[in-house]
Amino acid sequence: MDSVRIDVWLWSVRQCKTRSLATAECKAGHVRINGEPIKPASPVKVGDEVRYRFEGFDRILRVTKLLKKRVGAPVAATCYEDLTPVRPRVAMPPVLRREPGTGRPTKKERRELDRLLGYDPNFGHRE
Repeated sequence: MDSVRIDVWLWSVRQCKTRSLATAECKAGHVRINGEPIKPASPVKVGDEVRYRFEGFDRILRVTKLLKKRVGAPVAATCYEDLTPVRPRVAMPPVLRREPGTGRPTKKERRELDRLLGYDPNFGHRE
């Protein structure tokens, strides 16, 4: 076996939950082999670099083994080398909390919140 369909490989190494989802991802253009957009039936070979768009970020996988059947997670992890760079951490602003039972914010408190969040008081939009 020198090549496998890309949708079958993505499904068998547990990158997609179902084979039909893997096919849909390929058709939508979320998968590339060696930088080229592909179709679901495109062959993937050992040594190819697969870019798979997942949750807004690209996963970069180098194929080390070919599979036609879905296998367990420990075995699937040996079939590719993950070259994905570390995702940047986004600093979340602190959650604004009011003490229970204090009621609605006063007009002064609303203005302070708007100033803190960067809203334009004249238009109700962020600056």
